[in-house]
This record gives sequence, C-alpha cells and structure tokens, in this order.
Amino acid sequence: MELCVYTDSVQNLSRTDALDVIAKAGATAVELAVGGQSSAPHMNLSELLSNEKARDTLIGELNDRGLRIGALNCSAWPMHPIKGNEHVEIIKGAMKLAQLLDVKKIVTMSGCPGDGPNSSTINWIFFPWPSDGVELLNRQWVQTLDLWTELAAFGSDHGIEKIAFELHPMHLVYNTPTLLKIRQHIGPIIGANVDPSHLFWQHMDPIAMVHALGDAVHHVHLKDLEFNEQQLGIAGTLDSRTFANPAERSWNFRTVGKGHGDEFWTPFFKALKDIGYDDVLSIENEDPYDTFKQGTVDAASYALTVLSKIKKN
Repeated sequence: MELCVYTDSVQNLSRTDALDVIAKAGATAVELAVGGQSSAPHMNLSELLSNEKARDTLIGELNDRGLRIGALNCSAWPMHPIKGNEHVEIIKGAMKLAQLLDVKKIVTMSGCPGDGPNSSTINWIFFPWPSDGVELLNRQWVQTLDLWTELAAFGSDHGIEKIAFELHPMHLVYNTPTLLKIRQHIGPIIGANVDPSHLFWQHMDPIAMVHALGDAVHHVHLKDLEFNEQQLGIAGTLDSRTFANPAERSWNFRTVGKGHGDEFWTPFFKALKDIGYDDVLSIENEDPYDTFKQGTVDAASYALTVLSKIKKN
C-alpha cells in the first residue's frame, strides 16, 4: 500500500503548488479530479483528451516530483434527471483519458435516478416504506444496472480494469449489500471505494466491511469523522443542516487521526493488508477546521506513521 492524495484536497492551490504539497507530504501517488461533482481545478478534461502536449506536460510534472497517477476521479451524478447525460459523458471522458495516460482505475459514484420522467432531481429511497417507494427503488435498480452494464463495457474497451464506486449516501450503491448486488450483475470490474467517513455517520463498521468485501475493495479514501454528541442527541445522524456551521452539526468530516485515533486506523489498515489490498490509500481532506494544505499535510503525516507500523508487522 502507498500514500496518495486526492487533488481536490488542495483545490485552492495551482496544480504545480498542489503537486509540490502532495510530494513534500510524503505521498507517491495522486488521484486526479477530472470533473463531475468536482470543478476539476487542476485538470481540463477536454484539453487533455485532445492535446498530447498537455498530457505530456502533466506527466512531466508528476515525474519531476516522483508521483504517479493512482486513479482518475470522476465522481458524478449519472442518472440525475437534469445533469445525468452530461455526467455520463464526463465518466466516459475520464475512461478515455485513463487509457491515454495508461491508468487502469477510475473512482466514481453509482448515481441515483429521480422518481419519473418529469423529475428535477434525484430520489434516494433508503427505507422500505411506503410501498410505492419500494416499487420506485426496483425501477431505479433496473435503470442503474442497464447504465452501468453499458459503462462497464465502455470502460473495459478503453483499458479500465477497476471502477471503484464510493459508498456514498444519496447514491444507489452506498453500502456492502448494494455494492455486492451491482458487482454480481456486472462483474468484478465493479468494486468499492471505501471511505470510512461516510460509513461512520451511518454507524457501519469499516473494518467489517473491508473483510466482507474482500477483493471487491478497489480503492480507499482516507477521511475521518467526528460526532458532536450534544447535537447528535437532538438531531441524529440524518442531520441536514449546512456544513457552513460545523459547531451546530451532529457530525463533521475531519482530518485523518482527528476524529478517530490508532484504535481505529491501525486495525483498518491491517484489515486492508489482510485481504490483500495493495494499492493507494488516498487522502481526501474536507475538514472544516483545517486549511486545505494543513489538513492534507497532517493527514499524510498521521497516515504514514500508521502505515509504517503495519508494514513492519
């Protein structure tokens, strides 16, 4: 396993400055954001697809810093009633670019449809009631399997070996059963991007999930989470208040090591080692109490310390 940084973690920096920070922090790989939910501040997908010189420049900047591309990230909203077609094209573009850059893995999200042809946004069904919601969920799965069967074939045709779905609420694939369901239908090209932060607030056990998923773990995001017990008691884990006021929320994303300590991260890294995961551990910094740069540097320092312990054992 090796340390990686998702480039949106330092989204306020220029690409060269961002890569400098990432390399100096001790990472050996980057996960490049190419669009979708990200504004892709360091990449121009259309330019990189059409301009070999732009690709050579990117690769040169990485090589100069001893970095490689661990994955391309095109986390998006395929099947969104308004944005869906645009985001499907971004996913396909990311697959095409990956082939040109000799990258075998993309990180994305499954997406979630609306509730019908006149929808204006997604409709995420998370509870088996009322009955018409269950019927809608069944229709959504048919739509999802059709789309991802097509996209998986497109990816395979462009050299993609792994499509890592971030297990993220508001998307149809968000936990172990839903990931295994789509993987069973489409095949082993589909796997999980395991981000403990999204699992913590849903009261899942990331270590148990790693063992349950086994070789279906295709990617890992390193992001922590901290509960505000006072707010949790009155608002619960489904707290929908804005992230702009972190002190008022039930939970907030935190820099790795600032929400959970060695009692979680050491056995989590060990679980990954136990299942044979030998790929990047990619820092995603969204801590509202840290700057982009400081959160990334602190996360890298902590993660490298834990990783060194695991490698010695």
